[in-house]
Amino acid sequence: MGYLDGAYRLHRQEDVARFTALAIEAFPDFTDRIECFGADWLGRQFATDERRIVDGAPQVLMLEPGTGEVLEIPVNRAVFHDDELANEPDAAAAYSFFQQWLEAGGTRPNYDQCIGYKLPLYLGGTDDVSNLSLIDFSVYWTLSAQTLARVRGLPVGTTIRDVSISG
Repeated sequence: MGYLDGAYRLHRQEDVARFTALAIEAFPDFTDRIECFGADWLGRQFATDERRIVDGAPQVLMLEPGTGEVLEIPVNRAVFHDDELANEPDAAAAYSFFQQWLEAGGTRPNYDQCIGYKLPLYLGGTDDVSNLSLIDFSVYWTLSAQTLARVRGLPVGTTIRDVSISG
């Protein structure tokens, strides 16, 4: 099921475990505490967080492979779908950026694809449509996990040389 003209989608139930495993590979601190339920066009996954419970419901996390960050969203899954996506589409799914991508000639990703950063933002990539490319969702997460594992823990400002990404 998709929302926002293709900018956000729910994971198929048969894919939840696989997509959650990809997220945990990239963000191992979240092992045994998350379950991914959806993704946006940028490949960012949304998950319930079993360590953040409010009124009996786990709160939502946004796991961002392009920035290497995990953001806490202070709502549960139902409120995320019923309120955040409807009333805060830019915050929830970068909807205006999605429209810029489409206006620049980009296409809507299929279920198994996303629009990923050619050069991740945490490696100095720019946050504009010229740095975006259509990519297989699983490949994007696998490459992001490998890259994040190599840079995680480096001091801020560390120079990284000889980065080569083709595509």
